[in-house]
Amino acid sequence: FFLRAGALAALLLVLFGVVFGLAIQPDDTMTALKPGDLLLYYRLPRSFAAGEVVVFAQDDRRCTGRVAARGGDTVEVTENALLRINGSLVAEPDIYETTPHDSDVTYPLTWPREYFILCDAREGAPDSRRYGPVTAENIAGRVIAIVRRNEI
Repeated sequence: FFLRAGALAALLLVLFGVVFGLAIQPDDTMTALKPGDLLLYYRLPRSFAAGEVVVFAQDDRRCTGRVAARGGDTVEVTENALLRINGSLVAEPDIYETTPHDSDVTYPLTWPREYFILCDAREGAPDSRRYGPVTAENIAGRVIAIVRRNEI
């Protein structure tokens, strides 16, 4: 019994210490996520595509956001609150707020390897408009499942 229990504990430690991670959604900055939701994220990919929801750390704070642009892409938040990536306007049907140009960042900008991450709730959200680029080392992983804590 103890041998099997130890093997199960080691397997769970490897799964949730190396492959998967758990985080609690801290605020209402994402439209599909509610404060208190439990997020299961996948730690192993080190490259993320535009549109993926990721868990990342900035200023000792865990945040959740959507990758808007990858390294090498040119990002511009226009004066009339539109998002432009590589010269093309981005259609965001699930985003109900405009993207205000409310930071000290000078647009357009291009980063060689970092990610430009935006939250869905664009008004005052903690994202790349405030913190700047997010490196792959600061991204904990891609969100793959959501558990609504109020339904447990």
